[in-house]
Amino acid sequence: MNNPFDYIPDVACEEAFRKLIVRLETLKKSGRPDDVNFCRELEAGKMLGVLIATDSCGVNHTLYAFSGQVGDGGFYYRGFVGPVFDYLQPDGYFKTKEAEISRQNIQIALFEEGLLTHIRSEYECAKDRLDAEVAEYKERCRLSKLERNTKRQLGTVDENELAAMIRQSQFEKAELHRLKKRVASDLESFAIRLKEAQAHLDSLKKMRHVNSEALQNWLFSNFRLLNARGESRSLSEIFAETSMKIPPSGAGECCAPKLLQAAYLQGWRPVAMAEYWYGKSKGGELRIHGKHYPACRGKCLPVLSWMLQGLCIEPPLNSGYDPIVSHNPEIIYENQWFCVVNKPAGMLSVPGKGTAVSVQQWLANKYGSERFVKMAHRLDQDTSGLLIATFGPLPFKVMQSLFATRKVKKTYIAELEGNYKLYDLPRQGCINLPLSPDWLDRPRQRIDFDEGKAAMTDYEFIDVSKGRSRIIFHPLTGRTHQLRVHAASEMGLGIPIVGDRLYGKNVSNGFERLYLHAQKLEFTFPIDGHHYCFESSVPF
Repeated sequence: MNNPFDYIPDVACEEAFRKLIVRLETLKKSGRPDDVNFCRELEAGKMLGVLIATDSCGVNHTLYAFSGQVGDGGFYYRGFVGPVFDYLQPDGYFKTKEAEISRQNIQIALFEEGLLTHIRSEYECAKDRLDAEVAEYKERCRLSKLERNTKRQLGTVDENELAAMIRQSQFEKAELHRLKKRVASDLESFAIRLKEAQAHLDSLKKMRHVNSEALQNWLFSNFRLLNARGESRSLSEIFAETSMKIPPSGAGECCAPKLLQAAYLQGWRPVAMAEYWYGKSKGGELRIHGKHYPACRGKCLPVLSWMLQGLCIEPPLNSGYDPIVSHNPEIIYENQWFCVVNKPAGMLSVPGKGTAVSVQQWLANKYGSERFVKMAHRLDQDTSGLLIATFGPLPFKVMQSLFATRKVKKTYIAELEGNYKLYDLPRQGCINLPLSPDWLDRPRQRIDFDEGKAAMTDYEFIDVSKGRSRIIFHPLTGRTHQLRVHAASEMGLGIPIVGDRLYGKNVSNGFERLYLHAQKLEFTFPIDGHHYCFESSVPF
């Protein structure tokens, strides 16, 4: 069977998916509300899966699945396999306990918005009133002290008046102390009531947390998955052996686990599987309608590592892409503080998990450990072009500061998979889309307006040839995959970079590399005060 994390769909899966598309088009035109609503939900963005499995007689069967749920928490739709574990039965344990937790949520919200808000308001009003009383008396004391100081400066007071002034000052200080003590006592009753209300709220939230955790543990313990040997394990047992320890939300509800479980329950042996995106991108992710995708690693890697045991799995195909580095990096400039390297596509900037040599390792071997070579910034493995490496801690710190404060002007050249004029895009502009990692599907990045880091790119189209657009990018920030996401996202340009394995179209059609090149770097180096400008010819 193909490796679900790295594959090109075989002919049978491609044909099965085409048939599914035809069927969905028919459903959309059926006029039946359930069919129309189902298709509308899929078009909003859904992963669809296809599995080819063979029975004991050697007959092949095709299974289909959609990820997660459809409609109002539903797992079922005719023609698609059901869930691994149906925990959404209306009167079942999960829904019953979930309803209890929902009632707790309402109870907490009502208490927070009602009695607790009232008690907090009373406390704050009392505090403001008492603080104002203390502030007013302090002001009277200040004016009284000012009057006494004026009399002393004029020198018109006798000993009796001076003694009276001292007694007055002592009285005012003592009175202020008594006032503060009384205010603290008056405020204490309000504070005690507020503290008791907050403690009650904390106990309600703690009870909700305990119930939620218990329900989650029940779900993960009862959510059991088979493998090809007929063995069964729960989600809790599977994830206990990972660094995550606790299964993420939705684990086991993706297409692949559903398909494998359905095949195993029928006694069929899986032989090929593929997952395709259907509809629009959603949740900041970049997905292309009709394109096949590998199984996600965050939720599916632990699950499928268990479920595939007992099957013979093909080795990774690397999506038809072979990152062979055709030549070594080229050092185009060097001084005592840094060097500028022209990196070939396919080479890592810094050491990765594998054994492939990175630019940093190549430079360290060339210069020796005494030069303390360190990369001041990075390029994606698939991107070619200019990189800066520093010699020693001080140049590294200075150069990193230049990049961090956006004092290095960066120019990239890329080719996009379409004619920008047909997309009605302006010839030049600025893309401002914040990015964050897709933690459950690394190394992919996603657009994230809530918690993403700022990512800004100036661009200018410079040519159109044979249906492709050549473009200049000036990234104002340096986020991972920034240019690739800004190019591919419908919120950006909506045209992926040619050869982009993550965000582009299928690249099994002869493209040897990502058509993105770091062409120019320009900056003033504070240590020597010189202005530098380096350029590299575009290799595509």
